[in-house]
Amino acid sequence: VGAAARGRVSGRVVAARRIPRGQPAMSEEEYEAIEACVKEDEVFAGAMARRGVTDMSLLMVDPWCVGLPSEDESSERGRFSRPIFWVKASADDDNGYARPVVGVEVLVDMYSMTCIRVVDLDADAGRPPVPVPPADPARHWTRKHLEARWPSRGVKPLHVTQPEGPSWRVAGNRVEWQRWSFRVGFTPQEGLVMHTLAYADPTRDGPAGAGTPRPVAYRLSYAEMIVPYGDPRSPHVRKNAFDAGEDGLGRNAHELSLGCDCLGTIRYFDAAVATGDGGARVIRNAVCLHEEDFGTLWKHRDWRDGAEEVRRARRLVVSFIATVANYEYKFAWHLYQSGDIESEVTLSGVLSTGAERPGDAPPPWGTMLTNDGLYAPTHQHFWVVRMDMAVDGVANSVVESEVVADPPSPQNAHRGAFRAVATPLRSERMAQRDVSHTRARAWVVTNEARRNRTGRAVGWKLIPGGNCAYGGREDASIARRAGFLRHHFWATQYRADERFPAGPFPNQNVDEGVARIAAARDAPLVQADVVLWYLFGITHVPRLEDWPIVAFERVSFKLSPAGFFDYTPAIDVPPQEFVQTRTSTHCESGDCGDGGCTAEGGACCGKEDGAACARSRL
Repeated sequence: VGAAARGRVSGRVVAARRIPRGQPAMSEEEYEAIEACVKEDEVFAGAMARRGVTDMSLLMVDPWCVGLPSEDESSERGRFSRPIFWVKASADDDNGYARPVVGVEVLVDMYSMTCIRVVDLDADAGRPPVPVPPADPARHWTRKHLEARWPSRGVKPLHVTQPEGPSWRVAGNRVEWQRWSFRVGFTPQEGLVMHTLAYADPTRDGPAGAGTPRPVAYRLSYAEMIVPYGDPRSPHVRKNAFDAGEDGLGRNAHELSLGCDCLGTIRYFDAAVATGDGGARVIRNAVCLHEEDFGTLWKHRDWRDGAEEVRRARRLVVSFIATVANYEYKFAWHLYQSGDIESEVTLSGVLSTGAERPGDAPPPWGTMLTNDGLYAPTHQHFWVVRMDMAVDGVANSVVESEVVADPPSPQNAHRGAFRAVATPLRSERMAQRDVSHTRARAWVVTNEARRNRTGRAVGWKLIPGGNCAYGGREDASIARRAGFLRHHFWATQYRADERFPAGPFPNQNVDEGVARIAAARDAPLVQADVVLWYLFGITHVPRLEDWPIVAFERVSFKLSPAGFFDYTPAIDVPPQEFVQTRTSTHCESGDCGDGGCTAEGGACCGKEDGAACARSRL
């Protein structure tokens, strides 16, 4: 790969280098070209005909990277794809994933856009092909099909209005909200990037009582995600997509819709990504910024005198949504008035299915969705979040915190004592750790030069949420490409060229990436510029209830202040008086007012009581 950087103003190449291994991510132009070349191949057409597929207009070709590159599929030998196939029941069918076509392997040379290898596994083995499953009546998910099948539930309208406007201030890509400040960024590989997060500390002096802005993190991003499948048979064994590095999360971002993807008063940010031919494509409304009521922030009632106080919680949501093949992912950063930061991923979409011979024993690696051969393999979704921390500056250290039971002693006669123990992680090799919910294990980034009112170093804590471990063996082929799967947490010293855990070009690349490099060099992490990498995910054992569409499943973790403030920063949140809500206005089309924007027939933007939106260019 030849990598070059151009000046933002001059447009001239200011840096260039050759990267010996890997291929760039697939482009949307290549997706279309791969589908076209496969459908035109005569050998492939013969294999499809043996399975009863003759109308190529109904064939769905999902271009996948090679997944587990063999020696003749290495990046040095070319640029390749191994597509996977489904066939729709008719031209207006909305779910071709109900009819997978298996037993045919194709290798596409993406430079020449030709099929250089077509293998019919069933024909070579002298057996009849696995039948394409019949069209499942329950496969539909689009409105035109659902309205004919299901009566309406009768859900009443829910209006979210902010008559006095939102609590944020936006200038370009800089956002200020409830003592938080940050900048919104966007890249084709990572999508949304949060820059220069700081909190104006009310416990310390500041201009006009606003508090002193204190840095928390320099850069937060979803650096990679991988979806390994547990079925060892073709084609599932090659389903090991690096969705950021092989496809691009930002490149596949949606143009978000008011009232559907985001609700209430909205600020949108447009994004621009490069196209395969070197041009640029603008994604309108790529990033959504909005506030949400989030229940009770804090409450207490003194049972002695009846004194009572309660505060409603408000959170700021910064998010984008990407479609990668059959799955949708919503990536969100939540900022809270309590000083907490939450990273949340929600996933939806359609299962990547396979087919089995009717009457055969169900395979142990997945779930049968019908009695006619439709099958969904067990798989996992993992995300790696890269956090370039700056807790009151860049001279930070890393400490592991966990709860342990005290040994029996005269002081612990009832044997119920337990305590939190802090262990410094002084080097990169030490800082490769795993989640332990039984020990409430967490990791704290501290600044030894800054102290709170008790004399302890200020810090910010990574608190795991739901998580899982990679289901395959440690010596699995995919584990070499995804060395970051071996541990949930690792910390490294900042390097400008280490932004991605599997390297910038994981496509057709077998390098282990940053995890291996960090373990080998073992740089110190005491009063250093520290970067955290956190792996979190879910194991998806498909259920019948996941068909035909997977309802959003959520997984998250938190970054919380740990001795950073001298007392709770949420103490100054004002009480919220009851206000009678009013019906929001609806407009037919066009611009609704100053800074407002809406699609035709959408909710009103900019008028009193309407759901407002505005847009910035990143």
